[in-house]
Amino acid sequence: MAEEKRDYYEVLGVEKTATDADLKKAYRTLAKKYHPDANPGDKAAEAKFKEASEAYAVLSDPEKRRQYDTYGHAAFGEGGGSGFSGFDFDVNDLFGGMFGDLFGGGAAGGFTRGTRSRTGAMRGANVRTQVRISFDEMVKGCEKNITITSKETCTTCGGSGARPGTSKEKCTTCGGTGQVTYTQQSLFGMMRNVQACPDCGGTGQVIKDKCPDCRGTGYRAERKTLKVAIPAGIETGQAVRIAGKGEPGVNGGERGDLLVEVIVANSNRFERDGVDVYTEEKISFPTAALGGTIVVKTVDGEVEYDVKAGTQSGTRIRLRNKGIPYVRDASQRGDHYLILTVETPTVLTGKQKEALQAYAAAMGEGPSPHKKKGIFK
Repeated sequence: MAEEKRDYYEVLGVEKTATDADLKKAYRTLAKKYHPDANPGDKAAEAKFKEASEAYAVLSDPEKRRQYDTYGHAAFGEGGGSGFSGFDFDVNDLFGGMFGDLFGGGAAGGFTRGTRSRTGAMRGANVRTQVRISFDEMVKGCEKNITITSKETCTTCGGSGARPGTSKEKCTTCGGTGQVTYTQQSLFGMMRNVQACPDCGGTGQVIKDKCPDCRGTGYRAERKTLKVAIPAGIETGQAVRIAGKGEPGVNGGERGDLLVEVIVANSNRFERDGVDVYTEEKISFPTAALGGTIVVKTVDGEVEYDVKAGTQSGTRIRLRNKGIPYVRDASQRGDHYLILTVETPTVLTGKQKEALQAYAAAMGEGPSPHKKKGIFK
């Protein structure tokens, strides 16, 4: 049986309210302690280093952290055990990016041309936008049209970034490999760190004569309207992911995703608590005392409810499965909690007063003694 994953916050030794600075500080401490170079041949230390790196990779990314805080490890398709399934992650890239100068001094640092060729493909960045929906649309689910500015391949240069009739040239810094190898003196000896070439961005090519329309980027801005399916039960702050509609990838990498954050309007009638809703219903004294049928407005429309005789003000009634659908399974729903409040009339007709006086007499209640003494007029 696979070993259950530890909580990422527990792995880094921080609270769930930890800031980005807190996360980075905690990870730097653990990475320095358990890095394989500092513990050669120690499999336990290597496992702890990878565990800390995985935790930091998730919690340092705002979107992944939001998903993890909401769904735990299940957000990345994991049921426990070790590994990095569910999201793209490279321990070496993370470590190299964070610890550029942690283990070394500037005197021994430098870089040389990469000795092996790699594609340098990089996935495009995710794009975020927002959409506002009504409370009723949240309950039923809906489709919304959103307009975004998308980066598309430049039609003039075909995405090369070079002026038509010209081509890219080999990068002289990396010799066309797209990578450079940095060497640094560390506490554990010389360290080699392979990174993307800073001059060509890992492509191995540079543009001498740029396309006049895209200015060498290879892309142009285009306004697009997309239809987004909003699932029923979604909460404010949750996002719908549309795969492949984010920023273009680099050097053949796949496009990022579009994350549509949903803002749900408040309801004038219903108070939401997760998948449950609460409302207050006023009933008359005769209905509370004798019982009767009232009409209750739910998120699905009006339903009848039989009030029991002798109901007290403040009684809470549970209407099962009349709440909000679960966002991951619309066939399941929360409940509707109805608070019954007995309403006291402020204006009475003569007949109504007589009827209440008769009721008071039947209950053995006489006139107020204060009124007899003339205290109230």
